[in-house]
Amino acid sequence: MPVWVVSARESAERDRAAIESGTPSRHLMERAGTAAAREISRRYTDRLRDGAVVFTGPGNNGGDGWVVARALADTGVEVTVVEVAKPTGKAPDAVAEREAAMPLVKLAESVDDNATVVVDAVLGTGFEGEPRGKIGEAIATINELRGRGARVASLDVPSGLDATTGQHSACVIADITLSFGGLKRGTLLARDCCGEIVVLDIGLDMSPNAKNPGAGGQSLPMLVDGEWVRTRIPSIRFDAHKGIRKHLAMVGAGKGMPGAVVLAARAALRSGIGMVRLLVAPENVSAVLTAVPSALISEWPSNENQISAEISNWANAAVIGPGLGNSDDTRALVEQIVGNSKIPILLDADALNVFEGDSKSLATLLAGRPALITPHVAEFARLTGIDVKTVLTNRFDVGLDLARQLVATVLLKGSPTVIFTPGGDRYVVPRGTAALGTGGSGDLLDGIAGTMVAQTQDATIAACCAAWVHGRAAEFCQYVRGTTLDDVLYSLPRAWNELEPLPEHPVLSELPAVAR
Repeated sequence: MPVWVVSARESAERDRAAIESGTPSRHLMERAGTAAAREISRRYTDRLRDGAVVFTGPGNNGGDGWVVARALADTGVEVTVVEVAKPTGKAPDAVAEREAAMPLVKLAESVDDNATVVVDAVLGTGFEGEPRGKIGEAIATINELRGRGARVASLDVPSGLDATTGQHSACVIADITLSFGGLKRGTLLARDCCGEIVVLDIGLDMSPNAKNPGAGGQSLPMLVDGEWVRTRIPSIRFDAHKGIRKHLAMVGAGKGMPGAVVLAARAALRSGIGMVRLLVAPENVSAVLTAVPSALISEWPSNENQISAEISNWANAAVIGPGLGNSDDTRALVEQIVGNSKIPILLDADALNVFEGDSKSLATLLAGRPALITPHVAEFARLTGIDVKTVLTNRFDVGLDLARQLVATVLLKGSPTVIFTPGGDRYVVPRGTAALGTGGSGDLLDGIAGTMVAQTQDATIAACCAAWVHGRAAEFCQYVRGTTLDDVLYSLPRAWNELEPLPEHPVLSELPAVAR
């Protein structure tokens, strides 16, 4: 089943839609709390022998906590509830769940330092601002207990975290966040606070055509997982040769900058491309040839038409931008190459920077072909004129207009990566680690994505698959600090093999030994 990424408002709309369709609101609370208790019991069976502490707040998130407390107590767990704030008439379901749980649990104003499992049910998705008073003190207490060895499970979002923006002045630091129905945007933007995020099905509409009524019918962003990628990458046949595995051209390595295109080419080769051809500045030919001996290397011809002809006649797709340089001649080079060919194109780095503030011209240039652009936040800001802060705070929406204008797929790099399509679909890829936060990481992504564009001829599938594999390869590296791009590069085959294990070759015959 697809997992949808929702804002606080969209989450409330889904709850309301379920209630209007006939599901009592208290039933949703029961489902949420019961599912959370089941997951907590599964993960912390041994720790629960020493009991559990549940911190509850005044609203429906607190009501979920009361359901968890009762469900754990029903299985024999000794449960202590710290009631940070008593539910009021504004949350009648929470009031009812409190009454149902009270005979089974112990109420306490404080807990000892030996708590082993703590459930955070203080603040939910409706919270905005800064936690104060007893609620702020409770958040600090939960974090202190975690510092002494307790495992903390937050319900829906860690208390104090804005469910939409991920912003927080003080919030619970969870080991696991149990998200009800959809994945909350804020948890993806504040991963350090959330631990492992698990989405629990509580009976909300999770169908692939689920819409967000608040955005003009716009589809909600969908989480890309390994199964989605596995079913969309092209298989490699036993008899595959370099033509079947496709050809990829790369234009980059301007004066003094050979490294970026080298990284991109190596990533393409480790992602299964049949052949790579690199067109680089004349002074970089020797260095690039030494670094990537299995690639075809050409210097930029003095005539841009010749480059266009070479690419169009040979390649199934082209990547333009890694290390290209941002000189007066760069834009003319990009326009000439792209304008005189109709193969799928991936543009990144300086191939985008030369269109600073002029996305209209870029749209004209890209017309009539599958196209993918892969900007990081600053490159996106330069291209669109939207300031960096606005891009960061609107990561899940900010690329919609640009994708429509360019009639191209836009991959906005970052944590998480968000892919926007001309038709208004959005895909979210949360894979990866801080090991990718180094110069050249985007060049690896270009090589992976370029391979996928060449092999699928579909910019959106290529973007989603490449972002997932790129992040997964980083996760296979053992360390965050000290991991280099070479480490990520060498992990790419492992990431691909996780999706498509090497098939067993059939034994065609078993010949008896020859008697001598």
